[in-house]
Amino acid sequence: MELSLEAPAPPGEKGAIKRVVAVVEALMRAHYAAAEPMLRGQHPKMHGCAAAELIVGGDVPTDLRHGIFAKPRTFRAWVRFSASAMVPRPDYQRDAHGVAIQVCGVGGRKILKGETLGTTQDFVLVNNDVFFCRDAFEYADFAETLAAGIGNGKLKTVARTTAFFLGTNRQTFRPRELRNLVRVTTHKVTNPLDVRYWSQTPFRLGDRAVKYSLRPCPGPEVEGPAESSERRLGEALERTLRHREATFELMVQRQVGPHRMPVDDPTVRWKESASPFQKVATLRLPVQDCSSQERRNHGERLVCTPWHSLPEQRPLGGINRVRREVYVASARLRAERNGFASLASVS
Repeated sequence: MELSLEAPAPPGEKGAIKRVVAVVEALMRAHYAAAEPMLRGQHPKMHGCAAAELIVGGDVPTDLRHGIFAKPRTFRAWVRFSASAMVPRPDYQRDAHGVAIQVCGVGGRKILKGETLGTTQDFVLVNNDVFFCRDAFEYADFAETLAAGIGNGKLKTVARTTAFFLGTNRQTFRPRELRNLVRVTTHKVTNPLDVRYWSQTPFRLGDRAVKYSLRPCPGPEVEGPAESSERRLGEALERTLRHREATFELMVQRQVGPHRMPVDDPTVRWKESASPFQKVATLRLPVQDCSSQERRNHGERLVCTPWHSLPEQRPLGGINRVRREVYVASARLRAERNGFASLASVS
């Protein structure tokens, strides 16, 4: 892949991104006007935060030995598991789920500069392999449509969302995007440690474009009754890590064709039959107690963004450019309200 195949930002994209940021900030201020602490604008409900290590072995394919995968090494890491609904909901209601990995002790110049984040590399993944908006313009229209319907009840929200994706002309008829959204929000999840996650959007790795996936390694089930159906996923995670370690394979998928595997349209699936994922590291979560208030506080204070990255692992495409500004805005708002370190600037 030639990196020039990442299209330049189209005219008007900055304005569309500002619209998304404005919606996220307005909703955060509204939701937390009388509540503390202010939770993040993306994936606010935390299932758990685990200490981990990311182990890069000596078997990484030569063409993928870039960034943190350049040589064998073991990094310390923090892993935050979460649900996506902007207003946290009970775990018995289905939702999209995510994982953020903050790899520590990563030296070198970073794209996103922040005093407290200068030695980390972040990965943000979701339990579906494709996104539900093509670009910043669709994302802005969707965010404004969703925000306008908040408070009108679940059925009306579903109707507005469906109407948004199934418009009356070619520009507003988006059945693929609707399928992607339905799929990610209806997966059945019983334990966040048993779920496979994907980056959805592409990233640079050396001189090529790639996507990431985190695949769980099977382990014995740790059974136990849920004390609260509203927190059953968090309880399953805590119960598992009290009794055994959990491991995942961090994998990379190479782009093998710019047309069937586009950089600038994350609604298109990169088929594994055309380009299988290959392991580049092991994420190991040792036995630990994730249930303490101190650990939960640490998870809430974590500031993760795919743009906190080495240049050779730079995020690619328009949706990642949206995320850059939205994650910074969300972190700054939380810092103002909650009193902890924020993201500084983007170079």
